[in-house]
Amino acid sequence: MLTYLAETPVKPNANPLIPPLPELIIGAIAFLIVFGILGRVLMPRIQKTLAERTDKIEGGLQRAEKAQAEAARTLEQYRAQLNDARQEAARIRQEATEQGAQIIAEMRDQAQAEARRVTEAAQSQLAADRQQALAALRQEVGALAVDLAGKIVGESLADQATQGRLIDRFLDELDEQPAAAAAGTASPAEPS
Repeated sequence: MLTYLAETPVKPNANPLIPPLPELIIGAIAFLIVFGILGRVLMPRIQKTLAERTDKIEGGLQRAEKAQAEAARTLEQYRAQLNDARQEAARIRQEATEQGAQIIAEMRDQAQAEARRVTEAAQSQLAADRQQALAALRQEVGALAVDLAGKIVGESLADQATQGRLIDRFLDELDEQPAAAAAGTASPAEPS
């Protein structure tokens, strides 16, 4: 074959880039046949594939937009719930603080009332003990006074009625002496 190509005469004015006319016509007819077959068979498939891709892309974009809108709504709901939860927590803290202050005030009032009750009970007990001590002291002082008076007078004061009158009179005189002494110190300008 190399020899055939080498033996083919070359025309002196022929352009090597332009093919001979019969080859050009056969090539054009073959091109049209291939183009027609491709146009009839492959073009519908290609268009169908392109349409499916376009639908998928547009559907994907729409789904993405819907998902993004749903995500934005969900985010807004979560933010609203978070805000509500924060407000609820603040309200609960405020109520707990108020209840704590109220409990402290109640406990303080109870402690003060208990302290007053204990103080009053102690004062009542002191007053009762004082009255009991005064009664015991009065009885003992009366007995001593009766014994002393009996020794001074020289007779026995065994009669209960006499003894009671004598004790009462003696104690009344004792009670009057501090009152008279207090009146004497209050007005020392009076002559004695």
